[in-house]
Amino acid sequence: MKRAEDFDQDLLILFDAYVHGDIDRRGFLEKAARFAAGGVTATMLLGMLSPRFAEAQQVPKDDARLKTEYAEYESPKGYGKMRGYLARPAKATGKLPAILVIHENRGLNPHIEDITRRLALENFMAFAPDALFPLGGYPGTEDDARALFPKLDQAKTQEDFVAAVQWLMKRPDSTGKVGVVGFCYGGAMANILATRVPKLAAAVPFYGTSPAPEEAAKIKAPLLLHFAENDARVNTSFPPYEAALKANKVHYQAFTYPGTQHGFNNDTTPRYNPEAAKLAWTRTLEFFNKYLR
Repeated sequence: MKRAEDFDQDLLILFDAYVHGDIDRRGFLEKAARFAAGGVTATMLLGMLSPRFAEAQQVPKDDARLKTEYAEYESPKGYGKMRGYLARPAKATGKLPAILVIHENRGLNPHIEDITRRLALENFMAFAPDALFPLGGYPGTEDDARALFPKLDQAKTQEDFVAAVQWLMKRPDSTGKVGVVGFCYGGAMANILATRVPKLAAAVPFYGTSPAPEEAAKIKAPLLLHFAENDARVNTSFPPYEAALKANKVHYQAFTYPGTQHGFNNDTTPRYNPEAAKLAWTRTLEFFNKYLR
């Protein structure tokens, strides 16, 4: 798999706009044509930048060390009934702290299920809801999922994630301590949950946009925030929010990883940065072990 440095930075910015729905597939291909050279077409460039789930999988679906299932939960203030992917250590004894895993703007795809299994191998109960479940669930391709996502009522979807935290807190096999980790859209949602759920034990947003500064006063949970250096779309929202975090004495740590792109932790695409991802993931596990155990 190629790495981010193999592509022009302007092409990566263009791809980011496509991923986040600012331009459609045709718009991307038309604008990417100027980067096509040496027999490589715009369509080929899109293929190179797009996820490769099977190649990146770290924990097999049938890993004997884990117990996994799809579980439903009630969300009366949201879409009513929700579904997600639950992973736990197969030999767990006693109650476990829980981590809510929130996907990017494509729903519960194979990469997020793999992240959920990775957390379960660290002796956590990990649960990843599929925001697209009310619309039929993750449709199987990233393009279809991206097209479906704007059809969600985000007010209801936010309530679905609040309900997921509460569901994890109340499970009989949970210690009641729940943290949240989210990526991109999920990072923004992790930030929101920190303002919405006073009993949240910890929140780790990866390259997620910040809430309005006035929301910072509501946060009780410690925060660990990861940012990519080359991610102006997300990063511009942080300075006023950081000032509000400091003013309200919220416990937080923020790290920006040099030379990285938005999505640097996602090992299914060339934007993945192995060194930064390893460091960010190590920090994340240490953070959860400190505040959830």
